[in-house]
Amino acid sequence: GYLTEAIRRRPYSVILFDEIEKAHAEVFNILLQIMDDGRLTDGHGRTVDFKNSIIIMTSNVGSQYILDARQKDKGQNKDAITKILRGYFKPEFLNRVDEIVVFNFLEEKQIEKIVDIQINNLNKILADHNIEIKLTEGAKKILAKKGFDPDYGARPLKRAIQQHIQNPLSLKLLEGDFIDDDLIKVDVAKNGNLSFEKIGNRGND
Repeated sequence: GYLTEAIRRRPYSVILFDEIEKAHAEVFNILLQIMDDGRLTDGHGRTVDFKNSIIIMTSNVGSQYILDARQKDKGQNKDAITKILRGYFKPEFLNRVDEIVVFNFLEEKQIEKIVDIQINNLNKILADHNIEIKLTEGAKKILAKKGFDPDYGARPLKRAIQQHIQNPLSLKLLEGDFIDDDLIKVDVAKNGNLSFEKIGNRGND
């Protein structure tokens, strides 16, 4: 009832089923009906149209293969993962899925791009204090290294930025080392830790 009610109210929706392999068999029956007919009848006899909705399903099936095959050709990875999925899910289910997207193992350059995104988000917060930080390539690589885990990908990155950027920067702000309108360079010190240095004013950047 919850799903049909949500789509009845907002037919143009994106529906996410996270870790679909853990779903109850009844969930797959419902999905088969939706993917077959584009509609679903709820417990009150009302038919709800799903034709304007997008269904996304995530799965960890095959993730171990991705970890074990980091250096293999990406095309080979997709073929192998598709084979693993076909061994796990029923054919009538997979045959109704429009596209299978394989997320390969993250590489160093990709982690650094995620660092850029996270720092941009942090600068939006710092803008309320009229402060901006800029990372050197060395600092970016340090964060990428500290914020990456082979098993968890880039999930620890936010914690690394909190620990190595936000916490020390907050302390320096409280101590008056930096003030409004400062442009701050984050670099790597001789001891390997991150250093913070004013290099100008935001307005003059």
